[in-house]
Amino acid sequence: MKIILVNDRGVTRTFGFGGLSKALLGLCLLSLPVGAFLAGVNLPVAESDVFDSRTAKAWGKALRKQREQIKEADREAREQLTALTVKLAEMQARLTRVDALGERLTTAAKLDEGEFQFGDTPAVGGPEDPAIAGASEMPYQPPEFLEVIGDLSDQIENRQMQLGTLETLLADRQLQEEQFIAGRPIASGWMSSRYGYRTDPFSGRRTWHSGLDFAGKNGSDVVSVAAGVVTWAEDRYGYGQLVEINHGNGYKTRYGHNSELKVKLGDVVKKGQVIALMGSSGRSTGPHVHFEVYKNNRPVDPASYIRRTGR
Repeated sequence: MKIILVNDRGVTRTFGFGGLSKALLGLCLLSLPVGAFLAGVNLPVAESDVFDSRTAKAWGKALRKQREQIKEADREAREQLTALTVKLAEMQARLTRVDALGERLTTAAKLDEGEFQFGDTPAVGGPEDPAIAGASEMPYQPPEFLEVIGDLSDQIENRQMQLGTLETLLADRQLQEEQFIAGRPIASGWMSSRYGYRTDPFSGRRTWHSGLDFAGKNGSDVVSVAAGVVTWAEDRYGYGQLVEINHGNGYKTRYGHNSELKVKLGDVVKKGQVIALMGSSGRSTGPHVHFEVYKNNRPVDPASYIRRTGR
């Protein structure tokens, strides 16, 4: 194969190609259309055609919306955190007040030291869960503030249980103290006759006196020596105007010769409550109260009870 080139002066020049040169020249000529085709395919896909102004605006709008959503989520999270912080402070204040109340009640009740420990963290324990102990990965750990709230809730529940137990104990003790017969049945006056045999003031004979007599000013207060239920509140032969109170546990007391009754049948009375006014009704020589104590329906000497000072 030969190629003849002619310049502008009319001079010619001839080139001859061998087999290898022919092959290379043919390959180059064939590659030109392919390159032109590929160039034609790639040229229309320009960057300006994909990222145009409308796409940029849409992306900008989406980014602004996401920023607003992030700000709103951050604001809500801060509000919730503030609310949780306030709630946590409130729970801590409540726990402090409960502890203080429990300590005062424990001291006032004169309980054994260590029986109720309101200021200490509740003692807990138990075997470890084998599933957790043998796990290769650590179990889920909640956020710190959730742990604090959980601990406070447990402490408050524990304190409430202790206060409930203490309240029951104090109520039982208060009831026992109220039912405990002790003291004199008058607000003012003096003992004028003792329990046992004496000379009867009307017949002059030796007779049995089943109670104590307390003399005083006519119309002065007669008080209950213990809490109980009124089982008699009217006139009774020999006693005049009588009040009888059942104190439970087999005990009852009687208050006779009153001028006026301040309670009626079925009333619940407290220790020290005024139940009548001193008088001289019934078989009596002057203003006084005839006081009797019964144990299991048998009269006993009231002297041992009036000398009591309470439990």
